[in-house]
Amino acid sequence: MKKLSTALLILLVASVNAQNNTEMTDEVIKKRLAPIGGVYLAGAVPAVVVPTGPRSGQQVFQNTCFGCHGTGAMGAPKTTADWEPRVAKGFDVLLNHAINGFNSMPPKGTCMDCSDDELKAAIDFMTKGQ
Repeated sequence: MKKLSTALLILLVASVNAQNNTEMTDEVIKKRLAPIGGVYLAGAVPAVVVPTGPRSGQQVFQNTCFGCHGTGAMGAPKTTADWEPRVAKGFDVLLNHAINGFNSMPPKGTCMDCSDDELKAAIDFMTKGQ
């Protein structure tokens, strides 16, 4: 019973202190209730992703491709032996798959700001044994 009484006393004190807090002005309340993010509305100017410059094949691989091609996730080719049958189809087929997606791989492997040249460099890097 003593624990319950102590808990009720703590709640009562906290309640009284909260009611006496007059620092919550309308402006403070508006700030606390303001949304954290924003929503793109049709017709609004979209944010443009600006490339930071040409990246090497190794940079693209490490930043984007490694999640699947470095681990072999979802059957992604990882080793030189995995790449051999794909390379046999020709570089243009590999580039087309990289740009447009293929099987489990999404278009551009989710590197939407990668140029075609950067994707070519990444393919070269991965197929030559990293």
